[in-house]
Amino acid sequence: MIPLSLGEIADVVGGKVEGDSSVTVTAPAVLDSRQAEPGGLFVAFTGERTDGHDYAEQAGRAGAVAVLGCRATPLPTVVVQDARAALQTLAAQVVARLRDGLTVFAVTGSQGKTGTKDLLAAALSAAGPTVATVGSLNNELGVPLTMLRAQAATRFLVLEMGARHVGDIAALTGLVAPDIAVVLNVGVAHLGEFGSRAAIARTKGELVQGLAPGGTAVLNADDPRVVAMRALTDRPVSTFGRAVHADVRVLDVALDRLGRPSCTLRTVAASAHLTLPLVGAHQALNASAAAAAALAAGVPLDRATAALATASLSPWRMEPRDLACGAVLLNDSYNANPDSTRAALDALAAVEGGRRIAVLGEMLELGEDSAAEHHAVGAYAAARADLVVAVGEAARPIADGAGEGAMVLADNATAVDWLRGHLTRDDVVLVKASRGARLDEVAAALA
Repeated sequence: MIPLSLGEIADVVGGKVEGDSSVTVTAPAVLDSRQAEPGGLFVAFTGERTDGHDYAEQAGRAGAVAVLGCRATPLPTVVVQDARAALQTLAAQVVARLRDGLTVFAVTGSQGKTGTKDLLAAALSAAGPTVATVGSLNNELGVPLTMLRAQAATRFLVLEMGARHVGDIAALTGLVAPDIAVVLNVGVAHLGEFGSRAAIARTKGELVQGLAPGGTAVLNADDPRVVAMRALTDRPVSTFGRAVHADVRVLDVALDRLGRPSCTLRTVAASAHLTLPLVGAHQALNASAAAAAALAAGVPLDRATAALATASLSPWRMEPRDLACGAVLLNDSYNANPDSTRAALDALAAVEGGRRIAVLGEMLELGEDSAAEHHAVGAYAAARADLVVAVGEAARPIADGAGEGAMVLADNATAVDWLRGHLTRDDVVLVKASRGARLDEVAAALA
């Protein structure tokens, strides 16, 4: 974060300083008092069960020098009526001050946002100081927190933008209009919230409509709903994918014995061979999206691909781990929807080993299609895994879809006990579910 005194922050957000207004914030803003850094700002919210203001002293012990909140605390505090609105206003103003030397990227899609964001950050970091979303902090709080991590030296700011309702992405682009907007796909994630894929497409299209003057839209040439977003802007458009007409085309995808892809990325002017240290053929498409976005910012293809070859992903995204019993764990437990689960199952099938075991939990927010979607994923899993294990009663339709031989285990603890007793050397086990199912607990216990 650029250095700002509390007096300056209060002027920006329309608040009042309780305490020393000369105190200067020099480190990022956080919502969790335990994550505060020396010189940082703790943003306090009052929730149904906890009041963040009560943790101001803990934030101070961790290094925070001030609080942004709705009442005074033991630390110097900027007091406002609405802490969320104040956080967003502060972030918008900070990025506005840096705008002349800063290129802002935004990435959205029904799946693959976080992986593509990680790959794009790697490609850009080879060309200049880059700040990117940590994990999946992609909502009305996470985006401004990432924006506030930008500093005077930052050249590239990469923002993952998610949505659960029509208008969510428009609200985020209202905070900062991206110079380069990447739309990956339109799937069925959060279908229960949106009601239809058409509504999801409209929401993802808000990113293209929110482009800054002179900006570029980077669109998936393989997804008709995404390609149709060309009509939403008069800005330049670049495309990526396997399609013949893609501006950054993925060719010759091959997988090694651990399911890691190599491919050729080709443009009109150049081509580059790429081997990714990541599991899953779908990562080649994500890499082409990252390369197309980097090219739009002036990063040469060879430089971008060299950086992509050493990229890593946020935790719990197809994260391989050797287990003590000799099995391999693919921890993809951060989140799930039908499309991302199919991609993970394809990756499982590509890894050489003994038995392939798919441990799958509930996929949330699928609405009235939930049972059918779970059943279809189960059938897909049965064709790619030797054993399908559904965890929790809500995931039972997965086992039903997988058919004979599939198992239903009551809960995470039962799953851990069963796996510990049955995994053998060379088995490959995939763990995947929506975040609410907390299958990360299963992965952590095995590891």
